Amino acid sequence: MNEFDLIEQYFNWQGDDDKSAIGDDCALLSIEANQQLATSVDTLIEGVHFPPETAAADIAYKALAVNLSDLAAMGATPQYFTLALTLPEFNRHWLEQFSSVLKSLADEYRINLVGGDTTKGKLSITINVTGTVPKGRALLRSAAKVGDVIFVSNTLGDAALAWQQIQQGINPSQPLLTQFNTPNPQIQLGQALLGVANACIDISDGLEQDLGHILHASKVGASINLSDIPLSQALIAYLKKTNDWCLPLAGGDDYQLCFSVPEACISRLQAIKRQLGVRLTKIGIITQNQQLKIAGLDKTCQSYRHF
Repeated sequence: MNEFDLIEQYFNWQGDDDKSAIGDDCALLSIEANQQLATSVDTLIEGVHFPPETAAADIAYKALAVNLSDLAAMGATPQYFTLALTLPEFNRHWLEQFSSVLKSLADEYRINLVGGDTTKGKLSITINVTGTVPKGRALLRSAAKVGDVIFVSNTLGDAALAWQQIQQGINPSQPLLTQFNTPNPQIQLGQALLGVANACIDISDGLEQDLGHILHASKVGASINLSDIPLSQALIAYLKKTNDWCLPLAGGDDYQLCFSVPEACISRLQAIKRQLGVRLTKIGIITQNQQLKIAGLDKTCQSYRHF
């Protein structure tokens, strides 16, 4: 099967409008006058971001979900994505699984596939997403203010524990594996935070590092409490045995949101929490000293590094 037949059979999805048309050299995108484009790209490589035995369905889900998480961090509404797929060989069963789950997740978040590329080589998936956000209202890393309260969504560390166990030859529990393979992008939460949060980032490389990006961009500091970091029962059990707080602090692959909220907006945040049914936990405050202080941590943690 050649490249064009592969695209036609597995990725030429018919959408509700002309936004999803595939076949020209470029996709033509239109947005409303009062909107800004938010765009991001991520690559997943076999052996680096997922084990070689990972199912095609899980690879497809995660490849799109991690990009949607970037849109969530900006408060953006998903609109379009492109896919660059490198395959070691043509495998009909693999492509059917990959395409089916990718389309299902795209339909769930109403994001349209508008183009891409296929090549032969080591398995890797690159997705570029584009969303829209009301002009001048996007959540930025550079907008944290001294006195803001720092929150994170849901729990941290489960995906990192799953990956650690996989590397050790241990089969993770299904809840841990779910967090690793199929993270839930916080799109609704990001949109709800527009006008409520000052700064926001998605936690992909570890809370310590990603919160540090907010602090650097905003030229502020932060004080957080180790004991306030929200954990699952699996992480609590792990910490009782190891006291390895670096896993939830620096393990990465959480794809939750870390954001700062002024005191005056806390009541609005509580309403969002009730409306969405999402767990939101206060872990600290923004300070003036341009340093990150972690109360209760007596060691240095190494967050994920790409190189």
